[in-house]
Amino acid sequence: MTKADTVKARHVAIIMDGNGRWAKKRHMPRALGHQRGVEAVRKVVRGARDFGLEALTIYAFSTENWRRPEDEISDLMTLMKRFIVSDLDEFAEAGIRLKIIGDYKAFNPDVVALIEDALARTADNTGTTLAVALNYGSHDEIARAASAAAAKGAITPETIAAELDTADMPPLDLLIRTSGEERLSNFLLWQAAYAELYFTDVLWPDFTADHLKEAMDAFATRERRYGGR
Repeated sequence: MTKADTVKARHVAIIMDGNGRWAKKRHMPRALGHQRGVEAVRKVVRGARDFGLEALTIYAFSTENWRRPEDEISDLMTLMKRFIVSDLDEFAEAGIRLKIIGDYKAFNPDVVALIEDALARTADNTGTTLAVALNYGSHDEIARAASAAAAKGAITPETIAAELDTADMPPLDLLIRTSGEERLSNFLLWQAAYAELYFTDVLWPDFTADHLKEAMDAFATRERRYGGR
């Protein structure tokens, strides 16, 4: 592939892994790892905007995360609320549109209220879409989409795709996972069918906009055949 043939990623997704290990390596509380992880989110969202990404999807809280200890879930909810309150003005001014995938209404009413206010305030923005996966699992998403498609008529790949949480977003180009793990963990399984995968040993709290750019540059060198030759 020549430089002229390179393709720029439009939609990048990230499995933000490694907060706990980051804290453990430093003999710090796990909650501090999550706090530093939120700071990494800020940097990467700004980078996504600066790099001209149309969409960035981040895996913030999975359907399986409810199995974690109650105090850790409480810490995560507190961080989520602080993040929305502290960063919403910046996102709104920067033209970032917030989107939630998954069933966020399962959270406490105060969290739901903050999320819905943020969605309303950024709904008309035309810059980068920041999709946050909350109480999200791909198996659940596909089941919901198939059920919705069946209620309307024929079940086909196209009718299911039209009912996915990401139906109004560009196709997924690149899926990144941090911390050295190499699995998808029930994240965007349908959308990742032809996405490029990028794994890095960097723990999420250490991940920066420069790391995002490295991944996007690597994507631009790959030849995408979509099953062809």
